[in-house]
Amino acid sequence: MHDLVIRGGTVVDGSGGDARTADVAIDGDRVSAVGRCGPGRREIDADGLLVTPGWVDVHTHYDGQATWDPYLTPSGWHGVTTAVMGSCGVGFAPAPPDRHEWLIELMEGVEDIPGAALAEGLEWDWETFPEYLDALERTPRALDLGAQVPHGAVRAYVMGERGAANEEATAEDVDAMAQIVADGLRAGALGFSTSRTLLHKAMDGRPVPGTFADHRELFGIGRALQKVGHGIFQLATDHHRVPEEMAWMRELAARTGRPVSFNLSQIDQSPDLYREGMRLLEQAHDDGLPVLAQVAGRAIGILFCWNGTAHPFANRLPYLQHHQKPREERMAALRRPEVRDAIIHSEPMAIGEFEDFVLGSWHKMFPVGDQPVDYEPPPSASVAAIAGSRGCRPEEIVYDALMAGDGEGFVYFPLFNYAHGSLEPQHDLLTHPRTRLGLSDGGAHCGAVCDGGMATFMLTHWTRDRRRGGRLPLERVVAMQTRETAELFDLNDRGLLAPGFKADVNVIDYDGLALSAPKLLYDLPAGGRRLTQRASGYRATICSGAVIRERDEFTGELPGRLIRGPRPAPQA
Repeated sequence: MHDLVIRGGTVVDGSGGDARTADVAIDGDRVSAVGRCGPGRREIDADGLLVTPGWVDVHTHYDGQATWDPYLTPSGWHGVTTAVMGSCGVGFAPAPPDRHEWLIELMEGVEDIPGAALAEGLEWDWETFPEYLDALERTPRALDLGAQVPHGAVRAYVMGERGAANEEATAEDVDAMAQIVADGLRAGALGFSTSRTLLHKAMDGRPVPGTFADHRELFGIGRALQKVGHGIFQLATDHHRVPEEMAWMRELAARTGRPVSFNLSQIDQSPDLYREGMRLLEQAHDDGLPVLAQVAGRAIGILFCWNGTAHPFANRLPYLQHHQKPREERMAALRRPEVRDAIIHSEPMAIGEFEDFVLGSWHKMFPVGDQPVDYEPPPSASVAAIAGSRGCRPEEIVYDALMAGDGEGFVYFPLFNYAHGSLEPQHDLLTHPRTRLGLSDGGAHCGAVCDGGMATFMLTHWTRDRRRGGRLPLERVVAMQTRETAELFDLNDRGLLAPGFKADVNVIDYDGLALSAPKLLYDLPAGGRRLTQRASGYRATICSGAVIRERDEFTGELPGRLIRGPRPAPQA
């Protein structure tokens, strides 16, 4: 008798093969059979339901949250059973005692995670990266977690203020950084991450350490991956610089033999440049080089709201007069007609090219209302179009949308991947053979971005609900966020429903699967805020054979483990 049998579901096994009706049997923490299976001590009736592997999310920022939250929400709400963190060169190890506050401010500036929450939640019972992994391993959790060694923390650990200030590393500095990365990999890190985009800045306005690292430094660290024999080299770069960065990424992949992964998106300033990125990926593949791009499942978008990180009036003096007031007092002021009138008729201050674009592009802003977000809204639904049809100022439309729901309304701003007003460029990126799904940023951008539900969106939008273009096959989308993402990080024991593979499974009411409307909650340590979005329709999520979530509620089971290093595929 099996420990658990998921009976009679529509199995999409993660391989990309056709869906089929089958049972899935689990014994211990492994799948033992797929097909017609005997009885189980416990059975889940999956007739009419979708059965998939658990999602493998390879781009998150739970580096702090993982030390206090056993459920790693929002990822845990959306069927994720494996999360990888330490992305974009930021993290909390190595961490000398006198750099704790600095590391918090770096993470807060780059990833918009409230510093007060991190200061209260982190216990800092580590200094080195291996000690950090040990601390993570001591923390019970529902899903599996892997980590990368972050360049920013390593550089500051070795070079102190010189590293934080992005000064050039000496040969001795590079050797010391490479040794730390190698030690981290041997202790179980899944790779190394860095950032080269000027969008990533610490709270003091300085770019993340490593932004301007020369090739000697990058290749010196890359040799650590080659020496140890595993690990991915992950980087975030300015999207318009992808063509010029490709030369050294190719050389790094050729020298080390290790995969190099970078973020690829469409940008408004050069809306067709992503196609050049795809062409260069194909060229690298033809030359036998393991260079791949991480792409998002939808537009990388900002949710404007009064109490979040950004909104279109943040650069206007009449608003700034109230910005520092306590939340309730500020909202009371914003409800007054004379305050509204002063704000919407004021002139914005210039605060930077990127910031001015975000806060003033009315054609890219879409009122959300009290319904789930439309992540592919037509241009006719934009603030600019609505204002034009009503003969009013766009500021009026935005202000009233933000005041909806007693001041808890949202306006959606699709920042990247929406230059043409549709997700067709995203369709191109998702279907390219050298891209991998990522960039959910689970746990990060708490006051501006709410993309931790990306895995659910991939099913609801791309395979079922899309109206403005072609959909994607269900089997393909499941493979994108299970087997393909697992293999990218050498996690070859998961992402597939087949005998011997890890028993990470989702049982889904596919027809009823839905994303909720976003909410701004204050449930982080120290009352820190975060944008959240739940899902409904996950009948069961199973990690290592234990049901961790049932009918969209956690069961209290905590079978999750820290992943240490690459995982071999099971023997046939």
